[in-house]
Amino acid sequence: MNSPPSFERYGPLLPESPVVLSAPHAGRDYPAVLAAALRVPLPALRALEDRHVDALARDARREETLFVATRARAWIDLNRSEQERDPHIDDGAQRIGRPPSAKLRSGLGIVPRRVGNLGQLWCRRFTDAEIVERIEEDHRPYHAALAEALGAAHRRFGIAVLLDIHSMPPLGHAASAPQLVIGDRFGRAAAARFGTRIAGVARQHGIASAANTPYAGGYILERHGDPRGGIHAIQLEFDRALYLDAALDQPGAGAAMTKALLRGIIDAIADEALPRALAAE
Repeated sequence: MNSPPSFERYGPLLPESPVVLSAPHAGRDYPAVLAAALRVPLPALRALEDRHVDALARDARREETLFVATRARAWIDLNRSEQERDPHIDDGAQRIGRPPSAKLRSGLGIVPRRVGNLGQLWCRRFTDAEIVERIEEDHRPYHAALAEALGAAHRRFGIAVLLDIHSMPPLGHAASAPQLVIGDRFGRAAAARFGTRIAGVARQHGIASAANTPYAGGYILERHGDPRGGIHAIQLEFDRALYLDAALDQPGAGAAMTKALLRGIIDAIADEALPRALAAE
């Protein structure tokens, strides 16, 4: 497949911060072979995107290492395990001795089968070779690069913290519903002190937050978070209404505020990870 690289990396090879950023659902590259297999209009796949969260992450970062997926989530979902292959659309899917995850049952496996209320996405099944190619060319390289950066940050600073940046549809009325969900897999992916710091930054910006409900974090946190080993991983779900326009399609008036919120979170996490080092600067 002749197409652009499946992700972009920002920052030097030797991390300059213990904080590493990831935007795995930001991709808007839809290969022609994907479009040819669709039974719904291509714009319908935008519902699977963390729409323009890549711009938010790029604008907020300074010296931090950042990974941005460019291939669309509809092509392959980097926040799903290689084992979450859907037998409804994937000839190579195999039962692996454990029940399918809730996401897979709902049609959101490593290659999504459904989106919103539009029903089935594809007009044909995919061969084992097609899915394996996506895993080998897109999924594995992203996770290998992320693991390398986290390992390098840990070796340099003695600690590393991954902020996995996502966006979510509004959970309810902005006056009462949380507009930021902080996920750490209920403490399995990161020490609680990091989530506490993030919630504090959100309060300072007048943003209500929630912990782990309804989003506790997915495969990226499961794979890369190792609090006992000094590598912490946290998922951030920003309400799209915070930074997009009324149609939830293009950056809106709140983009600058949301960028400042994310920058404040990054600074707080760096301070929590290396308080003495930052205080000495």
